[in-house]
Amino acid sequence: MNIAIITGSGGLIGSESVSFFSKKFDKIIGIDNDMRSYFFGEEASTNWNVNRIKENVPNYEHHNIDIRNYADLEKIFNKYGNDIKLIVHTAAQPSHDWAAKEPLTDFGVNATGTLHMLELTRQHCSKAVFIFTSTNKVYGDNPNYLPLIEKETRWEIAEDHAYFKNGIDEHMSLDHTKHSVFGASKVAADVMAQEYGKYFDMSVGVFRGGCLTGPNHSGAQLHGFLSYLMKCTLTGNPYTIFGYKGKQVRDNIHSSDLVNMFWHFYQNPKKGEAYNAGGGRFANCSMLEAIALCEKISAKKLNHTYSDQARSGDHIWYISDVSKFQKDYPEWQYKWNLDDTLVDIYNTMSKTVSVKDCK
Repeated sequence: MNIAIITGSGGLIGSESVSFFSKKFDKIIGIDNDMRSYFFGEEASTNWNVNRIKENVPNYEHHNIDIRNYADLEKIFNKYGNDIKLIVHTAAQPSHDWAAKEPLTDFGVNATGTLHMLELTRQHCSKAVFIFTSTNKVYGDNPNYLPLIEKETRWEIAEDHAYFKNGIDEHMSLDHTKHSVFGASKVAADVMAQEYGKYFDMSVGVFRGGCLTGPNHSGAQLHGFLSYLMKCTLTGNPYTIFGYKGKQVRDNIHSSDLVNMFWHFYQNPKKGEAYNAGGGRFANCSMLEAIALCEKISAKKLNHTYSDQARSGDHIWYISDVSKFQKDYPEWQYKWNLDDTLVDIYNTMSKTVSVKDCK
């Protein structure tokens, strides 16, 4: 039997992974205890998504387990052992604002939880492929010290800065920078995942995501940029832009394109390799540009205000250079551009969202 374990299976990337890999594996073991509702409130609960998966994926088996609980996790690994061929570890506390409120919880989930999954894989199914969803926040605010210029609707890297003109690659330093508490816990997990690959000779891939997005995102104010923005545009509920004149830039990758990266890695895995994984130059936008797109697609005006106070450690300009992954896996390519992604979010959300969802 071929089994895949997916943590955070009710979340954006976890649920996309369930949908994709359920067609390629005999059984999918999902682990998700809806910590997202604890982090961000009931509006961000993933229970709706877990219920959808249970109804639509016949080979899915759900476990309501906290990844900080090693003993409960070990029961699964003891039961299935070497039948486990893939682990997609997406469970996390994903907000750098929230992490500052409860650093112990943040580190426990992001760092200790990841170590639990890595060690259980090593002990029970060491030949399995382990995929870890890291974040561009491992680079801290180092990207903010690049030569940036202000344009009409966005910040952009100076045209004469040749090295990072296609985006930030994996040589950007993780050191000498303000990460945020969240970024620091993800650095710990990121480096540990690499170490298990290189030191223990395990097939481990680390994917440092830009803004991950798609229709199954339970967007909230502190996490879920495009999803939450579209939700507030649809409902008329207020949205706050924090700093940088709303010209801060993010690249955005559809959850389907990211999971397809996982699939290519699974078929030809590396030993502790790290990859930047975002929309790159193919799909990126500033806050102002994203608002304009949401308003155009929805035919509604966003009720937004502006705060001069930027989030501490936040990126002014971040675009991923994915050329390292494309070199290793040349058959992978993007399928979802920014407009198509936002239309996909709108089409799904407009069927279910209501004003109360965004309060």
